[in-house]
Amino acid sequence: MSDQLAQFANQKFISLETFRKNGVGVPTVVWFIVDNGVLYVSSPSHTGKVKRLQNNPRVRVAPANPRGEPIGAWVEGQARFVSPEDGERVERLLDRKYGFQKRLLNLLGRLRGWKNIVYAVQI
Repeated sequence: MSDQLAQFANQKFISLETFRKNGVGVPTVVWFIVDNGVLYVSSPSHTGKVKRLQNNPRVRVAPANPRGEPIGAWVEGQARFVSPEDGERVERLLDRKYGFQKRLLNLLGRLRGWKNIVYAVQI
């Protein structure tokens, strides 16, 4: 694991900052996993962060508390959407890490017709 990723070990939340077309950053607290040196996040496809990532793959991430307040250093990265097959694998890893809470959110999302998009953040 790289030195920049080491600060994310044993953390539950990150602040993910995506950027609007005008360059203004929008931080959002999210769940994540690190797998094989890549940080992965899953979000419903209709969210603002997913729309912003479609326009600009630049992101910043930092370990955060549950309210999204950074508790570590910000790190620059590039996000890319992953294939559906990789997305399913990442969703299983997120389910394992976050347990009942994640599975409950999955159920609620399916009932509302939401589709999750998984993206990788390369630091």
